[in-house]
Amino acid sequence: MRSPETFDAYYVETRTRLLHEAYALTGDAPASRAAVRDAFVVAWHRWRKVEQLEDRDGYVRPLAHGRARRRHTARIWHRDKSLDPEVRSTLDALSKLTTRQRELLVLNGISALSLGEVARTVGLPRADAERELQTASAQFSLHRDAPTTDIPRLLHALAGPLEDIRWPRATVIRRAGAARRRTHTVIGAGLATVALLASGSLVATGAGAEPTSLTEEKATPSVTVRQPVVDDAAEEMVSADSLLAPAQLARFGAGLDWTETATTDNLDGDGLLATCQRERFADPDGVTALARTWEGTETRVVKKKVGQGNRQRTRGRKVTDVRSTAVEMVEVSRDARHAAQGFETASLWFAGCIDPRTQLMDTRAVKRVGDEARTFRLRSWGKEPTTLTVGMARTGSLVVTQVVRSQGRPVSDKAVLTGLSAAVNGVCGAEGAGTCAGRAKSRATPPLSIGTPPGLLSVVDLPPVAAVRGPWVGTEPEKARNNYAATRCDRTTFEGKGISKALTRTFLFPETPNASQLGLTQTVGAMQPGRAATFVDQVRDRIRQCGRANLGTNVTELASSSTRSADLSVWALTFEINDSQSFPFLMAVVRDGGAVSQLGFAPDRNMTMSRADFVALARRVAQRLEPLDPSR
Repeated sequence: MRSPETFDAYYVETRTRLLHEAYALTGDAPASRAAVRDAFVVAWHRWRKVEQLEDRDGYVRPLAHGRARRRHTARIWHRDKSLDPEVRSTLDALSKLTTRQRELLVLNGISALSLGEVARTVGLPRADAERELQTASAQFSLHRDAPTTDIPRLLHALAGPLEDIRWPRATVIRRAGAARRRTHTVIGAGLATVALLASGSLVATGAGAEPTSLTEEKATPSVTVRQPVVDDAAEEMVSADSLLAPAQLARFGAGLDWTETATTDNLDGDGLLATCQRERFADPDGVTALARTWEGTETRVVKKKVGQGNRQRTRGRKVTDVRSTAVEMVEVSRDARHAAQGFETASLWFAGCIDPRTQLMDTRAVKRVGDEARTFRLRSWGKEPTTLTVGMARTGSLVVTQVVRSQGRPVSDKAVLTGLSAAVNGVCGAEGAGTCAGRAKSRATPPLSIGTPPGLLSVVDLPPVAAVRGPWVGTEPEKARNNYAATRCDRTTFEGKGISKALTRTFLFPETPNASQLGLTQTVGAMQPGRAATFVDQVRDRIRQCGRANLGTNVTELASSSTRSADLSVWALTFEINDSQSFPFLMAVVRDGGAVSQLGFAPDRNMTMSRADFVALARRVAQRLEPLDPSR
């Protein structure tokens, strides 16, 4: 039998102390208050067991701390103008420490825990905790410009901004906990049926997953990560056993040895586990998260000749290189609506990847995997060219993201789909999950809109150029008074009656010296579909006539297609300046309904893109034009 009186007394006695600790860890008073409140809601939900614990704080504290970290926005105290300068300076100094250092310093300075108990709370041996605490004290003292003997006083002074915090009554907390218990019982019954049906799926499930009743109470978390940052939601909603195992990574790289490198709640470090990822979490107000990373290595024998003459021998040594890396991330949101927003946010990370020299190759919509799913394929053309294969799915209030970075042969489309299906089925029996995965199908779709004006390309669309330094950089779009995508053959202009939304933009390599001629220009405009078709026909005629009439101009058609609603033509042109000099130029004109674009690329010496890449870029223009079409 649960004792409301005992819970109420514990709640009143403990809440302010836990709020003080959470605030010192995050500097975010609203998030800390909400986290402590939610931790007590969970505690009442499980009070039959929590009440029997000798150390109730040992159960509630990790919930409060973990939820406070998940809720808060980094360095939020800088926006609180009412903070005392001394308090702000203390929070600033704490923010410069690592997560573990800050936790050690705060618990040692504020809580009543012994050093041994602090060490167990943060998951370190006592000797390691002592060394790390000394480092934390020294770093804090340096950043705060205060002696280490002042640390306890400065930490206790952080209670000042919390004095006016108002708390919900204990009866409110207990009602919320009771509602939570009822909700979990209903969800558990429904998901038991879903899990039973999903167990017969044709697609592989997560590694080592065992059917577990959602109403089963566990004394310890099933997640094999550092306990202080694994809250009750993580324990119930997503288990480490539901993530893919190394053996299942074989589909992402044949012949590679896959090794799990970490399983984490992603609260330490900068939180950026994958290429193109912009924030730690796609849903900053989510409930919990879990991530696992792998490395795929290849071992080869490198042979080297040693000695001279008759004594020359060939010796071989084994070399192991990392050829691929993989990340699986699972985020749990408060509800399906917030998860859908997180799904779109994460999708835009990859659709509009801001990593230098990374190009979006294709986007696909996926059916029969969760409630919604997508895949992306990108390529990076730095010193070591790599392919980035991304699979994303939302099932209920969970978002699953898989990112595989490959050198050499990329992951096949089939492997992407089966891997994403396995990941979704691994978590589809968890609390909050929705539809599981069946036999996945995908279809190519236009790239997602990433905020550029309709019809215009973005840096993420652009292919590699040989022998350049730095990334592509685009100018701000401007009204198309001049059309630098045109040639002396067509002299196309986007000014005139009936043409609207005419914009132009140029992309350059500003870090490349002596590349004054190198650049890519796109110009777009909208008009009625009939006039747009005539516009394209005029460009085609002028280019054709120019190649015939001018002996110093060579025209090679690279691609051409026409339908009632769309046109595409791509040419390679060469303009002879004199007997020893010529100027190459790649040009395309594209129409989608009433939207028209001209694209021109001027290489400079050996700094050029392949003709195949330019044709593919013209097709990307066609995909980007749809929102500009006034007839839609």
